[in-house]
Amino acid sequence: MPASKPTASASVVLSRRELDAALFDLDGVVTRTAQVHAEAWQRLFDAYLESHARRSGGHFQPFTPEDYRRYVDGRPRLDGIRCFLESRGLTLPEGSPEDGPEAETVQGLGKRKNGYFLEALEQRGVEVFEGAVGLLERLRAAGFRTAVVSASRNCQAVLRAAGLEHLFDARVDGVEAGKLGLPGKPAPDTFLEAARRLGVPPERAVVLEDAQAGVQAGRRGHFGFVLGVRRAGLEGALVRAGADVEVAHLATVKVEEGRP
Repeated sequence: MPASKPTASASVVLSRRELDAALFDLDGVVTRTAQVHAEAWQRLFDAYLESHARRSGGHFQPFTPEDYRRYVDGRPRLDGIRCFLESRGLTLPEGSPEDGPEAETVQGLGKRKNGYFLEALEQRGVEVFEGAVGLLERLRAAGFRTAVVSASRNCQAVLRAAGLEHLFDARVDGVEAGKLGLPGKPAPDTFLEAARRLGVPPERAVVLEDAQAGVQAGRRGHFGFVLGVRRAGLEGALVRAGADVEVAHLATVKVEEGRP
């Protein structure tokens, strides 16, 4: 067993006896950008749904936090749009990557959402979870290799703005996934690619995720340990989605050095 399961008075322990690498999601795990994303999604979908209701004569039902967690969180941007629209019985033309943010297409909505996110990021900057940064530093001091695995195409810019690039040996984000044709979470492919780049088999790596799609990806990839980071939502939801254990604060996670 690669980590001790916590009781009320114990914390998770990640040990070099069983693990060689740690694969971190970015938004909501390392940086406080998940809320910025959630607000950008709500701004996008509320405007679209309200406009659609006016045109169709239907009832406006706003985008909810549960919609974000279930259909959007952790997924690539365009997958999130398709998944949420399908949940409401709606479809849009796919469009093309050349579509502007004003286009009523999946690609257009994706551009619009990204504009909202970057606008908010410029206004608010990038905040980090100090417990996550401390855990990264302790893991690296103990000899763990580390990677960031994010659906975001803004991952590198966020890491640079937060001054965190030096804490990761590899990065597999939305840009890299697009280049390689990798499906996004809940498929395990981006995590598997990160492990490959670190030279570590999946069973010797821990996945740290705050999204249900992310922990599902970790479970499907047969990683050695899947640690859910509960920043919001119901207690136990990440365990039900596939995490071995969930914690509210990464500062409580202990690290042990030494190989057998």
